[in-house]
Amino acid sequence: MALSDQKQAWRNLDGIDDAQGQNASARGVRVYTDLDLFFGQNNRTKDINVLTDVQAVKRAVRNLILLNVFEKPFHPEISSGVRDTLFENMTPVTAIILSRHIEDVIRNFEPRVDLVGVYAFPNLDKNQYDVSIEFYIINTPTELVELTLPLERLR
Repeated sequence: MALSDQKQAWRNLDGIDDAQGQNASARGVRVYTDLDLFFGQNNRTKDINVLTDVQAVKRAVRNLILLNVFEKPFHPEISSGVRDTLFENMTPVTAIILSRHIEDVIRNFEPRVDLVGVYAFPNLDKNQYDVSIEFYIINTPTELVELTLPLERLR
């Protein structure tokens, strides 16, 4: 038996090849999951739908943006202040303040996101701000994700 054959035999006994094969598989990648808060029913399992990866992170970012002070139990510090800003006069300066609030809450409380930019545009005809958020998800840094939200005052 040649020296290289002996090394190959020892590798197979040690399980090194198996570990390398598992590290290259898709099982080693972290998958983000979240419940569908609209409580849609999965037709096959008759359970609540589960959001995965990009959709789960998008939903988490959206929920962070719409969160008010004291809405999250035991964590009053987690809030964006967006709803307070929506009742200000609709000006370009208010749009900049609104985008800054959104940037702060995402950078502070969403660790799965690498934020690229937040852009808020006042839409005077509909009395709302069109907010566009661009970010990368930490596990998939090659795919730029864009989330577009219309933010309006509700009375």
